[in-house]
Amino acid sequence: QLQLVESGGGLVQPGGSLRLSCVASGVTLELYVIAWFRQAPGKEREGVSCIRASGASTNYVDSTEGRFTISRDNAKRTVYLQMNSLKPEDTGVYYCAAESSIYYCSQYPADFRSWGQGTQVTVSS
Repeated sequence: QLQLVESGGGLVQPGGSLRLSCVASGVTLELYVIAWFRQAPGKEREGVSCIRASGASTNYVDSTEGRFTISRDNAKRTVYLQMNSLKPEDTGVYYCAAESSIYYCSQYPADFRSWGQGTQVTVSS
């Protein structure tokens, strides 16, 4: 049974950085596509970034291009989201999600069956 646990969120000033981690247990991570989603208050959950088993990645939010980087360490069963130059609009709960039945990345929450509990990211001065 796949379990995902996120960590690394917190309160940071605009322009600061955070690195989120998503640790998987109970499975071979190499078999999974992993994505990061976020949800701001009053808004729908949106796909932020996704990484395939091969390591190929896709960013889905134009405003995060060049600032957010997704990576994975299969030996550690961990996927990371490095977030730099954070802005107030990056505030939200960040979730990692995993799916083994898809080969390509997806930005749609319905395509992922396994989710972590989320970690809060707040960007504020």
